Amino acid sequence: MISEIYDVIVVGAGHAGCEAAAAAANLGSKTLLVTMNMQTIGQMSCNPAMGGIAKGQIVREIDAMGGYSGIVADKSAIQFKMLNLSKGPAMWSPRTQNDRMLFAEEWRLALENTPNLDFFQDMVKQLIIENGKVAGVVTSLGIEIRSKSVVLTNGTFLNGLIHVGDKQLGGGRMGEPRAFGITEQLVSLGFEAGRMKTGTPPRVDGRSLDYSKMEEQKGDENPQKFSYLDTPKLTKQLSCHIVYTNETVHDILREGFDRSPMFNGTIQSLGPRYCPSIEDKINRFAERNRHQLFVEPEGWKTVEIYVNGFSSSLPEDVQIKAMKHIPGFENVKVFRPGYAIEYDYFPPTQLKHTLETKLIDNLYFAGQINGTTGYEEAAGQGLIAGINAHNKVFEKDEFILNRDEAYIGVLVDDLITKGTEEPYRMFTSRAEYRLLLRQDNADIRLTKRAFDLGLAKEDRLKRVEEKVTKSQELETFLRETSLKPGVINPILETIESSPVDQAFRAAQILTRPNMTLEKLDEIDFIKEVSSTYDDEIREQAEVNIKYKGYIEKEKENVAKLNRLENIKIPEDFDYTKISSLSAEAKQKMSNVKPKTIAQAGRISGVSPADINVLLVYLGR
Repeated sequence: MISEIYDVIVVGAGHAGCEAAAAAANLGSKTLLVTMNMQTIGQMSCNPAMGGIAKGQIVREIDAMGGYSGIVADKSAIQFKMLNLSKGPAMWSPRTQNDRMLFAEEWRLALENTPNLDFFQDMVKQLIIENGKVAGVVTSLGIEIRSKSVVLTNGTFLNGLIHVGDKQLGGGRMGEPRAFGITEQLVSLGFEAGRMKTGTPPRVDGRSLDYSKMEEQKGDENPQKFSYLDTPKLTKQLSCHIVYTNETVHDILREGFDRSPMFNGTIQSLGPRYCPSIEDKINRFAERNRHQLFVEPEGWKTVEIYVNGFSSSLPEDVQIKAMKHIPGFENVKVFRPGYAIEYDYFPPTQLKHTLETKLIDNLYFAGQINGTTGYEEAAGQGLIAGINAHNKVFEKDEFILNRDEAYIGVLVDDLITKGTEEPYRMFTSRAEYRLLLRQDNADIRLTKRAFDLGLAKEDRLKRVEEKVTKSQELETFLRETSLKPGVINPILETIESSPVDQAFRAAQILTRPNMTLEKLDEIDFIKEVSSTYDDEIREQAEVNIKYKGYIEKEKENVAKLNRLENIKIPEDFDYTKISSLSAEAKQKMSNVKPKTIAQAGRISGVSPADINVLLVYLGR
């Protein structure tokens, strides 16, 4: 039926699959996106939001690399918040609340307008493997589709099993069938597979809630956006609300614990540590008499509400009974109960940094199949897999982002070096160079890389270069402008900062705690210059001045680490012949096959002493 031989076939149209297909197609690969349901392309399976702590940085990075997630998020946003503004800029994280239906629509429209991209609706049940290399896929209809590479982004669909109390349903999402065949084939080929669990909360009818009993959470007064392109800014926003559980809610939920698959042994796989179910919270944090819930709208026009924080696999009658004792939920009407889902994944230590599998050439894994959780983590992997699938087919260099270049680099390196036994979620704390990997400078870090690949156009690169030039201009002005005591002391008094008795440069004053460029704008001749720059330039200049010392120190640390990154380890290196290495180091390094000394040092169980032995053996 399909006689064409594709360069890249992407299996699955979730966040990883969409970014992988877009990247490969935009680079020039003839690409096919195969999905079980064309109506659920880009579906937000869980919460209707993008970004958040560390995740927002990933979305900005994807956008800087020419991906679509930031654009789609901006076009479907109903609220924007910059999180962690009370902390340093390394922690600032953008987040949007999104219209679920509009988000999926925008993804589909973006993909349909992407050249070189075809679509096919069917379930892939088998890979075509020839001489240790993937050569296409076979669908449930028995259709063989040939390709030069395949990217698997199966999400929670591989042998997915849904749990609601003591009921079990086969499915990858509620109301959608599971996929089968691929796990069994890959295991027969020598892959290691495991099971993971995730969950989702109930969806309820917003018309049945009393919001007067809840705490309103409005969006930012001056909302920003994800994309560095000219996507629309929000001019109106929908509010979210905060409410809390109580002891009565907890007591009712405990009544159902004996029917909970979490506690009666039905579910044995691990769920996401940092997004536990409500029953898990009650069990693990028994000393707490309440837990915070976020009441989130699902879109501009729908009345459907997402009860964030109430993820559950308890019986539906227990969920509903307990919710009726949450303030404002007394008359709640439930659209759908929460549920847990178990699914197959493949420990990511079986992958290279390109996300190509070590066992089968030209086969790539991205998203939850690698043990991650979250739209953003999946999308970032999809981008990397799509780029590398294209590059491998066209015999180009592999594309890898280092840990000091991007959160996406941290994500991939963590996965393939350390592996994961529970759903992996990105946090700012996972990035040792997070001050360099801020949300505000993702374009500066990555646009040139994207331009060199062919994903970013020249006008985009010029835009970034102009941003750098203008922020340097503003920095220079602030470093050279002198402020006399009579001018600056009245402003210092307003922030309870010590007065000065001599002239200081504006940049020096800006480094003081609680001092901002906005405060300096109270000086007319400062404002006259600084107001000619837009907010993005002003923010960049202010961060660079306030954190100059810390940034330079971090760059020094990067340079030291890069010396170890430059010491390559041969791919066929035999660690067992080094008698001085610990047994654990031999086993772990033989399994992971690190490419560099620095990567070897990040493997769990490999000690500094092992690294020194390895350096001596390599003649370093």
